[in-house]
Amino acid sequence: MEQRKIAILMDSGGDVPADYRRRWGIYCVPLSIHYKDSSYKDGVDITAEEIYDRFQQEIPKTSLPSSSEVEQMLEQIWEDGYRQVLIINISSGLSGTMQVMKAAAEEFGKLEFRMIDTKNIGIGAGFTVMLARELAEQGLEMEEIAERLERSVKETKVYFCVSTLEYLRKGGRIGLVSATLGTMLGIKPVISCNEDGVYYTVQKARGRKASLQCAVRLAADFAKGHRCRLAVMHGGAPEEAEEVKKELLELLPGQQVDVEGQITPVLVVHTGPRLMGIGVQRLD
Repeated sequence: MEQRKIAILMDSGGDVPADYRRRWGIYCVPLSIHYKDSSYKDGVDITAEEIYDRFQQEIPKTSLPSSSEVEQMLEQIWEDGYRQVLIINISSGLSGTMQVMKAAAEEFGKLEFRMIDTKNIGIGAGFTVMLARELAEQGLEMEEIAERLERSVKETKVYFCVSTLEYLRKGGRIGLVSATLGTMLGIKPVISCNEDGVYYTVQKARGRKASLQCAVRLAADFAKGHRCRLAVMHGGAPEEAEEVKKELLELLPGQQVDVEGQITPVLVVHTGPRLMGIGVQRLD
């Protein structure tokens, strides 16, 4: 068998669209979603819509992949002819996924590996996966790819708005965002990840519409003057997402939105209905 070069392994919290992963042979370990009476694998046997439909009855919990699930995936990578793997994870400041995958890779022992902490979530982390695939296609060595990815972490941002902070608070993922933020006054934060990969409030706005406009402006300011990869992701709010996309592209003539659509189920659990997120990766 011809030996392949570098495999890319991510966790499902990175939210790279499934068709992109299939097309480019990106390996993905799903996180888990647990109800009192049943458990599911993120993006495998439960949809975002099913979670929204059940929110009134129960807000599920999420959990990390097990080390045996990660080892099974590493075994698959080995059998597919790879001897090196880049393991790219959502922020270690928000999840223990990276520690689980690192421990499993050390235990597995057969593959040379490098860990990349994206310090980000959702498509913010996913953009690092997509860049890794492109650099690997160019035939770069693993060490050089890892260095480029680590530099790119600082050039990648996600700005998001939630309709309520209740889900972030219940999931224990509130970070530096105040859980009591202006509930009475309708103050809505625009949230991002700081340099430690922890949620913080970038700006506050009064009302949903103003917070979305604020997120668009922040993303456009970060992107201006750069060659960028852009994403507009939503949680059960496709019409708003279209409006956000239109406003974003008006501020960034000549750019295009590369990834758009519904976020993965595990992210739905922590953000609740009507999440709106904009991802920007500066590529130059």
